Amino acid sequence: MTWSKRLNFELLRTATGSRARLTRFKTLHNEVTTPIFMPVGTFATVRTQPLDVVEEIGAQVLLANTFHLMLRPGPEVFQKFGDIHRFMGWPKSVLTDSGGFQIFCLPDARHITEEGAKFRAYTDKREIMLTPERSIEMQKIIGSDIMMVLDECIPSTSPYEVAKEAMERTHRWAARSLAQRGDTPQAMFGIVQGACFPDLRRESAKVLCEMPFDGFAIGGLAVGETSAEREDSTALVTELLPEHLPRYLMGVGTPRDLLEAVHRGVDMFDCILPTALAQQGVVFTWNGKIDLRRGRYRLDDGSLDPTCQCKVCRNYSIAYLHHLQKVKEPLAWQLLATHNLTFYMKLMAGMRRAIQDDTFLDFYRTHRENLGRSDGGEPPKRRPPHKKTKPAPLQIGRFEIVQNIENSTPGTSCAAIRDTISGEIIHGEIIHELFAAHPKILDLLSGQDNGENLTPLVVWDVGLGAAFNAMALISAYESAGAANDAKPMRPLHITSFATETTPLELALGHPWLFPHTRHAGPHTLWRENLWQSKHQNVKWELFLGDFIETKERATEADVVLIAKPTKPTNEELP
Repeated sequence: MTWSKRLNFELLRTATGSRARLTRFKTLHNEVTTPIFMPVGTFATVRTQPLDVVEEIGAQVLLANTFHLMLRPGPEVFQKFGDIHRFMGWPKSVLTDSGGFQIFCLPDARHITEEGAKFRAYTDKREIMLTPERSIEMQKIIGSDIMMVLDECIPSTSPYEVAKEAMERTHRWAARSLAQRGDTPQAMFGIVQGACFPDLRRESAKVLCEMPFDGFAIGGLAVGETSAEREDSTALVTELLPEHLPRYLMGVGTPRDLLEAVHRGVDMFDCILPTALAQQGVVFTWNGKIDLRRGRYRLDDGSLDPTCQCKVCRNYSIAYLHHLQKVKEPLAWQLLATHNLTFYMKLMAGMRRAIQDDTFLDFYRTHRENLGRSDGGEPPKRRPPHKKTKPAPLQIGRFEIVQNIENSTPGTSCAAIRDTISGEIIHGEIIHELFAAHPKILDLLSGQDNGENLTPLVVWDVGLGAAFNAMALISAYESAGAANDAKPMRPLHITSFATETTPLELALGHPWLFPHTRHAGPHTLWRENLWQSKHQNVKWELFLGDFIETKERATEADVVLIAKPTKPTNEELP
């Protein structure tokens, strides 16, 4: 195998007692030292952040989104300006994803074939076929330093045969992507798929490593699996990838996730969490996560993190930032995002120094638990991994899946989830009854023709269950937005309340029985307690605990959905 020299990759040091790596490579625009975190600039901008600030805090590479940039502003704009760097005024490197994850996020509005993925554009409703060739050609026009192959992304909890079929198609698309690259000096990464099945991950790594890529990504994670499953899959794949090329874990994650993955040999990361959670008043510190929505911070005159010297920690008290968040001042989002991104950059710089000094294992042990804390408390208990058995388990704790439910609404799943203690059934019928009883709910989401009334519609989902109600509302919103984009839609903010997430966890493990889980929203909500759509103005957050207590921290509702579990009326068959 003759390896590409496009990045001039160097492995500088591997930490003692760990697989953490200090590496260096050179793109078309700058030299990059890893481990690195790449801020997400979906639309050629990092949300709320001027690019001089992003550069000042130490970002070496930004991630931009091929799918969205293809639709808006479109290829002709980049051809006019020469490339994305000149268009957005960014002097350093850009990595473009291929659009595979965005296609995954449109489960009811796309059709995947061997040729590619056909979908209807949310901008003007025209039908588009995104092929591997078109994805790479668009990335060449954008002028990114690193291009990603088009892959088929599926939930990491998918059945074995589904995961195998998607992986094999990803391999064929990877070969087509390479062929389309031609002689461009832009680097290209392959994407290892295979869900959480070790044998598929091994096969995927073996097939892709026979192709002349400039680096490799680990895809198909952070879409439904537990932290333990993600870490196991990451460790397995990095063992199989060549040492002399960069490794990129896509879409991950929290500071602790990054620390764990670097420990297992990953070099590059991206995630929307630093900016997305900042919008919710959540910030990261060396002593864990802080939720500024809590009343305990109203009189706190300290800084977010006494050890942080970012301009936010130097100049603003926690009480003031809490106030900005409470009154929903956009400045709060901007300042908190600046702090979060600065923290991520300092975390990565700290790991680089520790690897260089050969003290990474001490760094890992010192910070591992603290980074997982919430508001200075105890580290959260980690969810146990799904057991990969055939067939998948139909019961977790007191909840079980039942099938063949009579009188199902046409087009909905005939499976449901039953509480084995109370006998109550959680199913997808309630939301259809709700929309029938309250047909004005979608009218409430429609903005006025003159652009007024575009304040968010806040919906409380009391009793998350398996997320039937919330996902039906999200699907209705997405469909309405695509069908009538000439009339603006109000932002949709859903707040779900639950005392536990076991019913949702059970549904996520069986996407073939529960079609509403074939969407990024439920997986991200279960994992992070927050999901924000990348292509529409939808935010969904989860408050765990007693409703009477947790509702005090939530934004006041305009609409309340209340789940009504029913007693069984027939004998369900498990």
